[in-house]
Amino acid sequence: MNIELIKDIVDYGVIGLLGVMSFMTFWFWVERILFFRGVDVNSFETKEELEIELTNNINIISTFGSNAPYIGLLGTVFGIIITFYSMGQGSDLDAKTIMTSLALALKATAMGLIVAIPAIVFYNHLARKIEVVLAYWDIKEKRKLAN
Repeated sequence: MNIELIKDIVDYGVIGLLGVMSFMTFWFWVERILFFRGVDVNSFETKEELEIELTNNINIISTFGSNAPYIGLLGTVFGIIITFYSMGQGSDLDAKTIMTSLALALKATAMGLIVAIPAIVFYNHLARKIEVVLAYWDIKEKRKLAN
C-alpha cells in the first residue's frame, strides 16, 4: 500500500472539498445580496411567497457552516491515522517528521474553521435581512388595512 498516495488523496480531497464549499458559500451569499437589493415586497401576493423567495439557498450556507468543521476534523483524523501508520511501518522515530506530519494533519481542521466562520457570519447576515424584508411586508399590510 502506497501511504504517500493515500496521504495526498486525503489531503487534497479534504482541502479541495472545503475549498469548493468556501467558494459556493461566498457565491450564494453574493447571489442573495444581489437578490435582496432588487426585491419589492409589493410584487408578492402573500407573505409566504415572499418568504420562499427570500430564503432560497440560505440553507446551503448554513449547512456548509455547520459541517465544514466536521469535514476538517475528519481530514485531521485521517492525517493522524496516516502519521501513526507511517510511524508503525518505519524503523526510525524522528520527532521532527512526526511533529511535521501531525501539524500538517491539523491544517484540515483549520481549513474547516476558515470555511465555517464566514459561512455562519454570512448566514446570520442574510437571516437578519430576511427579517427586515418580512417586517416591511407586515408594515405594508398594516397600512393597507388601515386605509
